[in-house]
Amino acid sequence: MWMIRCTQAVMLACLALFAALTAFNNLADPQANAAFVRHVLAMDDIFETSHPARWRAITRPALWQLAYALIIAGEVLTAVLLGSGAWRLWRARHATPDAAARARQWAMAGILSGFLVWYLGFMIIGGEWFLMWQSGQWNGQASAFRFYMTLLAVGIFIRLPES
Repeated sequence: MWMIRCTQAVMLACLALFAALTAFNNLADPQANAAFVRHVLAMDDIFETSHPARWRAITRPALWQLAYALIIAGEVLTAVLLGSGAWRLWRARHATPDAAARARQWAMAGILSGFLVWYLGFMIIGGEWFLMWQSGQWNGQASAFRFYMTLLAVGIFIRLPES
């Protein structure tokens, strides 16, 4: 049982590192990454035939900055929760099943947080509401898909019953 818990902890630590590096990159290179948010929200790179949907566009710089800050905050929260889950599960690798289950709650909170950032934020809001899928340059859906699917896969592995 301890090996499965160790594997789960290492996987969670890797996910936490990814979320932390994503947040770091957003902070370290704000011009490039904020430009992504600005173009998606402004809907300035969608199909010309989608003109009727442009009423959804956000053109106020203060709202672009707020959205960018919320994305980074979500990434940081995800990293902290996943890291905490990894650490707690690592410490519970030889513990009782109840102690390990409590440790997994932190991991599941991190998975939920990341799912909200990359699925709700990038796939639903960015992709469908702001039609990010139409942009050749400012489409982050494939990257978001890879990460939230990895989160879901690890989440399933974390929730498998111990036997």
